[in-house]
Amino acid sequence: MSSVFIVGAAGKVGRHLVKQLADRAHRVLALHRRAGQGDELSALGATPVSGDLTAIDVDTLAGSMAGSDVVVFTAGAGGAGVEVTNAIDGRGLALAVDAAKQAGVRRFLLVSAFPEAGRNKAMGEGFENYMTVKKRADVYLAATDLDWVILRPGTLKDAAGTGRVAAGPAIAYGDIPRADVAATLVALVEQPEVRRTIIELTEGDQPVHDAIAALAHA
Repeated sequence: MSSVFIVGAAGKVGRHLVKQLADRAHRVLALHRRAGQGDELSALGATPVSGDLTAIDVDTLAGSMAGSDVVVFTAGAGGAGVEVTNAIDGRGLALAVDAAKQAGVRRFLLVSAFPEAGRNKAMGEGFENYMTVKKRADVYLAATDLDWVILRPGTLKDAAGTGRVAAGPAIAYGDIPRADVAATLVALVEQPEVRRTIIELTEGDQPVHDAIAALAHA
């Protein structure tokens, strides 16, 4: 059993992740911003931790993370605009990384963005900023000495998870159910030998745990 601190636990991937981790008897600490989210996350099996990523300081966040084995960052602005993207996907990620280092949490899993997202589409200035911020966040984490993994899922969809994925350092672009992104994060929590690597993720034919295990021995 691992103790997992989730930043972005109230999001769509985060909720799947909370439940899947709790179902596998992991201890889940779930950072949330709104008061009502605490009860919802508790019902999914988490211990709620109240905190606003755009307002909390590094010492407070590090104190909340203390004793955790893994930090998972799956927070995102969700299209709320350039400033919110900069605050959450950018400065929020840097804050969480700094807090993990201060708290002595070695393993850090980041849900990022597939490089081909939006290719050949008129996505606008906001999306270009989003992709720039995501890349800077990846660079910030990768420059640390943490046992990091950067997970880059394809286009997220709400279809039921299949438990089967394609995963690798460079794969063809595609879609992926949010539930299967969460399942991949669970596999990464449970297979800590996969470390300091970037993984692209889409729908596929390989069972999630097998796909991650294969990367451990690549």
